[in-house]
Amino acid sequence: MWETVGYCGPCMRNPGGRAPPTRPPGFDFADSRWKPLNFHGTFEHALDAKHRLTVPAKYRAALANGVVLAASVETTPDAPRSIAIWTPQAYEAYTSAALAGLNPLSPRARDLKRFLFGFSHDTELDAAHRVMIPGTHIEFAGLDKDVIVLGSGECLEVFDRTRYEPWAAGQLNRIPDLAQSLGDTT
Repeated sequence: MWETVGYCGPCMRNPGGRAPPTRPPGFDFADSRWKPLNFHGTFEHALDAKHRLTVPAKYRAALANGVVLAASVETTPDAPRSIAIWTPQAYEAYTSAALAGLNPLSPRARDLKRFLFGFSHDTELDAAHRVMIPGTHIEFAGLDKDVIVLGSGECLEVFDRTRYEPWAAGQLNRIPDLAQSLGDTT
């Protein structure tokens, strides 16, 4: 690809006066390799008899290197429970951010840590691009056969369809108040 004769990248020595390799114009290697993925969209799916979920086609490549299934922390008491589908790197960043600055010996921090790690499960997509949702996660979120897969930025969330649809309709009615409240400092 790029000629590296006479250039020692790790030690940054440049014997012989040759310039280090340069990237082609408009090519930013760091951005293309490390740019975080945003999951978005709403998909209707069904779990099969073995509790396997076919991952939406547009996200299969992003999840090809592993998946973390985790119980989601809900923000309001009336929100339906869900299971989140994370890349391992994104879940690590999420849990690190959630636990940052907390006293690791406090009961609340320990409970949160137990929830974040005890209700998560490392897995992989199978050859048919499915992920099996464990029974404990099915029970936690009250999932039945018909589910909604919702893009939530850094992860996908899986909701039971009959629980999600009425909540989502109400949520759409609450968005103006929510948007307005974000500008308030009180």
